[in-house]
Amino acid sequence: MTARPLDVVWSRPADQREGTPLVVLLHGYGSSPERILAATRGLPAEFTLAAPRGPLDVGGDRGWFLLDYFLASDFSDVIATTTAVQAWVNTVRGSHSSVSLVGFSQGMALASTLLRLKPEAYAATVGLSGFVLDSEILSVTESLPGRPPFFWGRDVQDPVINPDAVAYTAEWLDQHVQLTARTYPGMGHRIGRPMLADVSVFLRHYIPSALR
Repeated sequence: MTARPLDVVWSRPADQREGTPLVVLLHGYGSSPERILAATRGLPAEFTLAAPRGPLDVGGDRGWFLLDYFLASDFSDVIATTTAVQAWVNTVRGSHSSVSLVGFSQGMALASTLLRLKPEAYAATVGLSGFVLDSEILSVTESLPGRPPFFWGRDVQDPVINPDAVAYTAEWLDQHVQLTARTYPGMGHRIGRPMLADVSVFLRHYIPSALR
């Protein structure tokens, strides 16, 4: 995968971002920044939202790295994409009071990988209807200081995320983060309004610089 500058869609113009808490939105496989921005429109207005566009072409939509049925990926692609997103975050973090992550579906895999590789960089992490990558290499190299705050929201009957991925995700989160877990029966594989309301409460709790 050839590295290139990230295309990023913002929730507000550049002259209104300075000093605000930044929330990076990471869309799912076969989706787009525009869709995740629309789906998270109910997040608190005091946050600046930024949605990078995944580098992988998925039938005209975008993804972060190739996936097989078992949600496994080539580790070199994962690291290349994670490095590119982290490099972009580094260019904008100085303009914001904090940086947090919200990842949906495959975007949760990317968000949790960013956290695993640079945990001190993020005030809070949110994973929605997604999973944590089962990677022996990451497991050996990761070193999370303390237990960073992490929100995990999903429908237990989600038809997209397979049971093995859910089991690994639950185990990893239980061992490594300060977990807030919520389930939403009947929601399916999407971001629902009750989920978004809980995410808003979570972010406001863990990001002290957010305006009350």
